[in-house]
Amino acid sequence: MMRLNDLPEFGLALEPADQAMLGTDGLGEVGDFLRYVGATHATRLVSLPALAQRLGLSAVLVKDEGERLGLGSFKALGGAYAVATLVREEAARQLGRPVGFADLGQPEVRAVAQGLTFGCATDGNHGRSVAWGAQLVGAKAVIFVHGGVSAGRVDAIASYGAEVVRVAGSYDDSVAEAARVCAGHGWTVVSDTSWPGYERIVTLVMQGYTRMVSEALGQVARPPTHVFIQAGVGGVAAAMAAHCRLVLGEAERPRIVVVEPARAACVLAAAEAGEVVRLPHGEPTVMAMLECQEASRVAWRVLARSADAFMTVDELDAVAAMRCLARPGGEDQAVTAGESGAAGLAGLLRVADDPGTRAALGLDGQSRVLLFVTEGATDPVRYRELVA
Repeated sequence: MMRLNDLPEFGLALEPADQAMLGTDGLGEVGDFLRYVGATHATRLVSLPALAQRLGLSAVLVKDEGERLGLGSFKALGGAYAVATLVREEAARQLGRPVGFADLGQPEVRAVAQGLTFGCATDGNHGRSVAWGAQLVGAKAVIFVHGGVSAGRVDAIASYGAEVVRVAGSYDDSVAEAARVCAGHGWTVVSDTSWPGYERIVTLVMQGYTRMVSEALGQVARPPTHVFIQAGVGGVAAAMAAHCRLVLGEAERPRIVVVEPARAACVLAAAEAGEVVRLPHGEPTVMAMLECQEASRVAWRVLARSADAFMTVDELDAVAAMRCLARPGGEDQAVTAGESGAAGLAGLLRVADDPGTRAALGLDGQSRVLLFVTEGATDPVRYRELVA
């Protein structure tokens, strides 16, 4: 299913707060954090010329986030960065002096961090990032997971010293439970989705994501003409759309196509309703990292103004895209992509087979398409089963 963005907001200027957080100004802070953790190198950008030729395109480029900070996904840039920023700010408040990322190892700053607990809900990758960030600065983390999160992903979160709490129901149920428990204990929620009154921290998470977009733009000779980007609550799609728009301008920015599982298309539902809506919890999707029933309000605010189209893919589409990347044709390099990480390519493959949709998006032999493999094999056992 495809919907072009015909909302009244499309093309309007971004909110000043979103411009400040998701443009070039925020990148400096993210860069300081990455220097602190000793990880300033860019993840690889892979060109797939054989696939591009098969699809009738000029280029298909894949930004591979599977090795980001050793955590297996782009989420490493978001939750951990937000945790470290919040510790800096609290330490500065308590100590009465500026505190930079380079100061996080100081004993007095560590003492502040030890008194803080950060909580979040997760499908797997965001919680892993928050847990790692808390361990990095010496704080505590409590991560809430729903029943659909695999044992492998739970173990990965726990390996960073976090307490993991199982919650009955869906991802959105775990979001509500995390907010309830954290409020009761005075803990800080570091969520990758937003709700009324909760915006700044989720925007910090999104600010971290702009690093991979900035890297990708710096790795190409010319900006891409199209980006197919997957969405759960919409945070990474919004960060990518906003950053491209702010850095490249309206004339040079790529067309943004947001791709979701048909079984959890909360951003598409917002596009159809013209506002954020909550979907009923239905059948689980193999794209577990994207299984969300309600879009982030901050992300939707950006996407309503900056995304060109919204579409869905089916379960078999995602698996086919995983296999396409794992066993490419010609001389193309293989890329390891989890189910959710391959969703952007799944969207491109569907569109490429539909002449009408191709024409509507201006996808032709001159098009340079950028994809983001947002996760590698974060659950290796499941990955091997699906690509076999």
